[in-house]
Amino acid sequence: MSAPISNVRPRPDKVLTLIAEGMSNAQIAERLSISEKTVRNHVSNLFDKLGVWTRAQAIVFAMERGFNH
Repeated sequence: MSAPISNVRPRPDKVLTLIAEGMSNAQIAERLSISEKTVRNHVSNLFDKLGVWTRAQAIVFAMERGFNH
């Protein structure tokens, strides 16, 4: 069962936005001035919270729920 999009916190929220823009983990890390490992952790946590397995599924999940940050 997937969580509502409102359960996503601010930093992972931004990570999801950048994933939707097509950025890689390295690009996201550079943009947010955090380590690539931290980005991987955020992505993994997002997938768990949203109940998805891939970046594409996360983007679709967000779009279907009107996520636009």
